[in-house]
Amino acid sequence: MSQSDNEAMMAQARPRVVIVGGGIGGLFAANALAAQRIPVSVYEQAPAIGEVGAGVFLTPNSVRHLQRIGLGPAVEKWGARVGPDSRYFRHDGASIAPVQVTDSSGWNATFGMHRADLVEMLGNALPAGTVHTGHRCTGFEQDDMAARVAFANGACVEGDVVIAADGIHSELRPHVFAASLPVFSGSVAYRGLVAHDRIPDWPSDRWQMWLGQGRHFLAFPVRAGKLINYVGFMPTDEEMKESWSAPGDPDVLRRAFAGWDPRIQQLLKEARLTFRWALYDREPLPTWTRQRLGLLGDAAHPMLPHLGQGANQSIEDGIALATILARADRTTAPQALLAYERLRRERVAQVQRGARENGLRYDSAYSDLGVRDAELTAHAAFRRRLYDHDVVPDAQAAAATLG
Repeated sequence: MSQSDNEAMMAQARPRVVIVGGGIGGLFAANALAAQRIPVSVYEQAPAIGEVGAGVFLTPNSVRHLQRIGLGPAVEKWGARVGPDSRYFRHDGASIAPVQVTDSSGWNATFGMHRADLVEMLGNALPAGTVHTGHRCTGFEQDDMAARVAFANGACVEGDVVIAADGIHSELRPHVFAASLPVFSGSVAYRGLVAHDRIPDWPSDRWQMWLGQGRHFLAFPVRAGKLINYVGFMPTDEEMKESWSAPGDPDVLRRAFAGWDPRIQQLLKEARLTFRWALYDREPLPTWTRQRLGLLGDAAHPMLPHLGQGANQSIEDGIALATILARADRTTAPQALLAYERLRRERVAQVQRGARENGLRYDSAYSDLGVRDAELTAHAAFRRRLYDHDVVPDAQAAAATLG
């Protein structure tokens, strides 16, 4: 048998993967699978791939995987590198501690990115015809041979593996684990962007966070430093629907941070359009897979944003999934999904718990702020471990057990 014939047989045996959800997690996973020559298609309910204006923070534990699939130059182009002058401050501007922006080797691969830029970058890297928009998932079934997804437009697609990357309100999650309500944190975030040329004195090379009683304020650059992304976190008694795109009143945000560091007043003076985002997560799930269906990203492990790891962990999920499925065929695909779950579930649960704990630090839920400040300084060691992690060698070892 010729090498080309052998490759053709191997390609025919590879599991066909259907991804439901065209956000960061779903699109990255599709790229990682395509890099392994695994047939993949993505189905997104929105009429077009896109994201509302907001920032996302990329850290070394995911940037190494974006580099692996050839997107390192695009991250460098569209991102804004966050450097060693990044700091935590008390609400009045007094310095608390530096922010860890490198892994243990000193690799400074931390970038602020506009979500729309990241989504466009991931979408454009896929082969034409991979992404299908206007497909809202309405049903799922599977048997020993295949899995099928039904959509509101009447379409039905079949695959050897279906990956639910459809977010915290996943339509497919109840097919894996009993339906449950997300957990409301009691906080809401107001998010927006300000053009850097409107605040030219604002540094475009650092991540900065101010901490006060019950609230905190974050700012970092995106889009090669042309925009400054800001997020004001504050308590609320109103349990609102989790949404990235609900409109928010900039005056409410300005009042919430009145009397804080004058730098915040300078930035918020230029705030024109804000989005209000209620913060929810879920308790870690005891299982992520059922036969040929697996969960990825927020569908599996929605987390609070206080470690900046939501997108980064979904990227880790995607590269782990692709690495393991590269050693699977249509028959062994369910075992591959179990191996993926075993590899990822506990690490992500630790990050979910860590995000909750860090939120308490950020909102100064301490009788002695000196203890909080010492914990923020010590937290650099946790972040180094987080950023050092490379899931691929572990995924390769897990894949080897498939035979």
